Amino acid sequence: MTIRLPFRLLAAVSVAALALTGCEGSGASPDASAPPTATPTAASPTASPPDASPSPAPSGTGPSSPAPPSATADPGGVPPLGSRGLQPLWPFTTLAQAEEWQRAYRSGGHQPWHLDAEHTALAFTRDYLGFTEIDRITSRRISGRDARIGVAPTGPEGGTAAVIHLVRYGAGPDAPWEVVGTDDTTFSLTTPAYGAVARSPLTAGGLITGVDESIAVQVRQPSTETPLGTSPCCTPGGGTDQPWSVTVPYSGARDAVLTVVASTGGHVATVERFTVTAVRTR
Repeated sequence: MTIRLPFRLLAAVSVAALALTGCEGSGASPDASAPPTATPTAASPTASPPDASPSPAPSGTGPSSPAPPSATADPGGVPPLGSRGLQPLWPFTTLAQAEEWQRAYRSGGHQPWHLDAEHTALAFTRDYLGFTEIDRITSRRISGRDARIGVAPTGPEGGTAAVIHLVRYGAGPDAPWEVVGTDDTTFSLTTPAYGAVARSPLTAGGLITGVDESIAVQVRQPSTETPLGTSPCCTPGGGTDQPWSVTVPYSGARDAVLTVVASTGGHVATVERFTVTAVRTR
């Protein structure tokens, strides 16, 4: 998934973001988010320093539908987290959950890893998606309340598997980081559209560049450890910017926002590249 918009998130989330696609109270509580099992201390020495310049818009296809009337964009046109243009994937499913964690952190230092974009990116990849081989940081670019963190599998031959896009969720300097998608280059997930309402069976597809690729797709939600649905293994792919498509039946969706993740690998690591998008259940 790639969001075309230049991500400068609001310094303070508007009251309207409380709508958050109607999902208040759904999903797991902040305490249910386990801390990452790998830390950015294993990062590649070539990891880039923080970039104070505005983050450029990534390539790919972004959402075509406008934000709902209850979500007000800032003067720069960046939609608030929770509008159709920017969906909360993990670790929090609602603004109320993020604010609950803030209160716990302020009173007792609860789960400080939520304040670290690198830790959050690795925890999303390893603990939520289940890609346990991915334990390195390859790039780091943070501009204000927006971050892009590159992650990769173990070993010198494993290049960047994905660039995780995160934003601060909530108000204040201690607002936690929230994953909202990935920046895609040679492997994209453009169907279903980001922020679209999805139903089972779900058709997933995009473009891929590579040789003898083997694509697997899962549908996940934060409140459930196991996938809601998995594609039959596996869909072949290859060439240059070649289309791929697979249908995934799923069941048990109760969170307002689901994660669709496509991965490929098998040459030097089980998962060598992956891409995610967000879909809504209502």
